[in-house]
Amino acid sequence: MSSYKVSACVATHIGDRHEQQDRVAIITSERNPGAMLAIVADGMGGRTGGRQAADQVISTAESLFCDLSEHDSTFREMLLHLAAEAHTVIRLTAVSSEKEPHATVCALIIKKQYAIWAHAGDSRLYFFRSGKLIHCTEDQTYAQQLREEGRHEDAEIAAQRYKNILVSALGINKKPKVVIGEEHSLRAGDVFLLASDGMWAYFEDDELAHLLNDLSPREASEEMMALARERCEGRGDNLSLAIVKFEPTPQRRG
Repeated sequence: MSSYKVSACVATHIGDRHEQQDRVAIITSERNPGAMLAIVADGMGGRTGGRQAADQVISTAESLFCDLSEHDSTFREMLLHLAAEAHTVIRLTAVSSEKEPHATVCALIIKKQYAIWAHAGDSRLYFFRSGKLIHCTEDQTYAQQLREEGRHEDAEIAAQRYKNILVSALGINKKPKVVIGEEHSLRAGDVFLLASDGMWAYFEDDELAHLLNDLSPREASEEMMALARERCEGRGDNLSLAIVKFEPTPQRRG
């Protein structure tokens, strides 16, 4: 087992929107020492609906995670409970005078050498190991659904015309599809990136791998924010990200 320390950070930018409807957090719990939750929620729904939906995701996550017992086996249930509870509350608090509020969720829990994550919508989780992409969540969008059906030409059209149409998210009028992933052998050189679509849209996987491998989480977040703002050409969405990096600890001399 390689020796490592965990470094983490979050970053947001309003972009060229009138309101910041992304929410991002890193949460720890006194009841579960050594465990960490990183989460991104991208709210949508007109006026203040999107912001309220994203706020609900974060507040639900904080409440459930801080009550979590010290057993890794409960992490999966907690993530599923988070999605179900936030989905229900968003549905119940929808305001009839505005569009239906909903939110994506991308959540990661780490403890020791174990990681588990959940997502619904098009906020992404990337998992890199020593500069190589190991896993990226699949967007739950209309365009991606067409690709999975083999309708690639239609998917390319949809990606341009209907890129923001989600087929799953918290608060929509059907049960969201919550996808779970796990990693049981974390090591030095591993990096997780959680990002809203306003952020990841401006980067290829190889560029992200390079930035996250070579820079500290804080340096990488600053560089990514600057590049995204430059590339959006004044038409950028809200930006949000969380980075969790497993960095090697210096070897003692003796």
